[in-house]
Order: sequence, then structure tokens, then C-alpha cells
Amino acid sequence: MLEIFNKWYERYLFEEESVLLLVLVLLALVLLATIGDILAPLLTAIVMAYLVQGVVNVLCRLGLPPWLGFSLAFTVFVGSFFAVLLGLLPLVWRQSLALIAEVPRMVEQGRDLLIIIPERYPEVFSQAQVDEISVTVQKEIATLGQTVVTKTLTGIPGLLTVAVYAVLVPIIVFFLLKDRRQISQWLAAFLPDKRPLLNKIWDEMNVQFSNYARGKMVEIIIVGAVSYVSFTWLDLRYAALLGLLVGLSVIIPYIGAFLVTLPVASVALFQWGVTSEFYWVLAVYIVIQTLDGNVLVPLLFSEAVNLHPVAIIVAVLFFGGIWGLWGVFFAIPLATLIKAVIYAWPKRDPIAVPANAE
Repeated sequence: MLEIFNKWYERYLFEEESVLLLVLVLLALVLLATIGDILAPLLTAIVMAYLVQGVVNVLCRLGLPPWLGFSLAFTVFVGSFFAVLLGLLPLVWRQSLALIAEVPRMVEQGRDLLIIIPERYPEVFSQAQVDEISVTVQKEIATLGQTVVTKTLTGIPGLLTVAVYAVLVPIIVFFLLKDRRQISQWLAAFLPDKRPLLNKIWDEMNVQFSNYARGKMVEIIIVGAVSYVSFTWLDLRYAALLGLLVGLSVIIPYIGAFLVTLPVASVALFQWGVTSEFYWVLAVYIVIQTLDGNVLVPLLFSEAVNLHPVAIIVAVLFFGGIWGLWGVFFAIPLATLIKAVIYAWPKRDPIAVPANAE
């Protein structure tokens, strides 16, 4: 067993950089899994600063002085940050509470629909089964109501935490952008002077993160805004809440669009029933998803993600489990980064033994 480990060590960890990279990867995973919640403001600020720096670079390439590009980009970031925090989130919160309050009425409508099922399909469903389902649903709704009240009361400290984050994140983003050279030099002091492997992986990570993160942010904004406008035009209730859900659904490939279909279809069904308005909502939703997948995504993402669908789903589950929403958001670039690390990892071929050697 020890001999096998030695062979593996000599093949994959024979360079100083290989050991250092392995330690950094393991340390990052441990930190995310253990104190990821504590580091959430810092991690959020790092991501935001990375996105804003891309805007600064674009403005500088257009001929603006660095200080002016930084000032404009940071001003737009702060304005957008507080517009979402003070404008969109309260609206979504009010619509969420209104939807929760309307759930009992929806349950009654669903119960009326269930009563018709045994009459039309007596060989499949009996009246006793429908009654049992109705009682179970009512119990679950009662439990849900108590849970919502409890969560609302216990969520007050969480609101205070959000308020603290609202102050900390812009401040951290400002200093990360302002002093990024000093911070980069300070971090580089802990690394070897010659680090071709780390530089190669950083270049790959920079390309993947920049293409994916900025493209995905634009996709979320466009899809969410178009959905909100479309639902408002169709007079669908809870348009802001559903538009936000549709926008966030693009984060999770293959699964997000399917999951969001249920609340959109449910709200339309309970609002109008099986009518032409219900089918119009479904048709518009399908058009939005189709245009997103076939037009918007190819325009925003210059390079296709060369990952198997199973690998993408596993990455979403794994990184989402250890890092929450940010893990889901960055699951694809992180999976691509891991793939790049595997392919860039130095390997030393085992010494071949002559065939005639004894």
C-alpha cells in the first residue's frame, strides 16, 4: 500500500507547485464548507469587485483615465446595488407575503378540481383517495402557516445581518478596487517566485470566470426584466416575484427552467383557470425560455462550456451544498476550473522497464 502511494506521489506531486496547489484547493474547500457563511460578505465583495473591474477595464480601453473609469463604474455599481436592495427586494417581499396569504384559497380551488377527478376517472382515483389527499394538503398548509410565522419572527436578526452586509459590501468593493495592486502583491508574496503552473491555471480561471460571470449576470437581468414586463403586460399576479424567479432560474442549467415552470403555471391556473389567458402565459413563458437558450446564450457566451451535462448537475449539487446560491452561480466555471487544473497538472511518466529485464 505504501509503495502505491509513493508511486502516486512521485508521479503527481513531484513539484513544489503541485503540492502548493493541492493545499490551496483543499484549504479553499474547507473554508467554504466550515465558515462560508462568515466569509459571505467578503466573498460577495470579491465577486462584485471582479465584475466591476471588468467595466473599469472596458472604460479605460475606450480612452478614459483610470480614476474616471473607476469612479463611473463604482458609482453605477453602488446605484444598482441599492436600487435592487431598496426597490426590487421590498416589492418581491410584499408579493411573496401576498402569495402566501392566498395559498389557502388556492388550496380550496385545487380541492374543487380534485372532486371532479373521481367522476371522470373512477377507475384510477376513488373518492376516498381524493378526500385523503385533501386532508393531507390542509394539514400541510396549516403547518406551513405556523412555519411562516415562526420564520418571520426569527428572521429579524437575519434582516439586521442583511443591513450590515448592505453597508459592508460596497465598502469592501471600494477598497478591493482602489488597492487591488497592493493586495495582489501582498498575496503574491506568499507564493513561489516562479509559478508557471499557477499562472497558467490563473489565466484559465480568469477567462472562464470573466466570460461566465459577466455573461450570466447580463442574462439574469435580461431574462428577469423581459419576464417581468411580459407578466405585467399579461396582467399576471405577482409579476415581480415570478420575473425574479425566472431570471434566477438561468443559474441552474437544465433544472432551473423546469422548476420555475411550476409556480408560473400554478399562479396563472389559479388566477384564470384553463382559459385563453392561461395558455397565453404558458406560450409567452416558453418563448422567453426558447429565445434565452437559442439566441441570448450563444450571444453572451463566446465559448461553449465543454462539460458533460452530468458533470454540470453534479457541480451544481456539490458547490451549491457547500456555498449556497453563490456555489450554484459559479458551479459551471468552478467545474471548468477543476477540469483545467486536472489537465494542467504536471505528470511524470513512470520509468519504463525493459521487456528483457529480469
